[in-house]
Amino acid sequence: MAKVEIYTKAFCPYCSRAMKLLANKGVEPEEYDITMGGPKRHEMIERAGGRTTVPQVFVDGKHIGGSDDLAALDARGGLDPLLAA
Repeated sequence: MAKVEIYTKAFCPYCSRAMKLLANKGVEPEEYDITMGGPKRHEMIERAGGRTTVPQVFVDGKHIGGSDDLAALDARGGLDPLLAA
């Protein structure tokens, strides 16, 4: 199974939605909580091409985007092949 990483913040409904979608796929992502900022927030911004919103999702190092991007990828059948890699 692919390595999935997700940057989240506490009380973020979009983060919860993305985590639920991944859980429904049987994926337990490596979660980085950036609620308080710090070096992981800077890392996320750099990896996500300047995006500052959460969540930001990565599959095997490839930037997927946020919650809506993840859901759209799943809806068009593109998420399962990435997770299976």
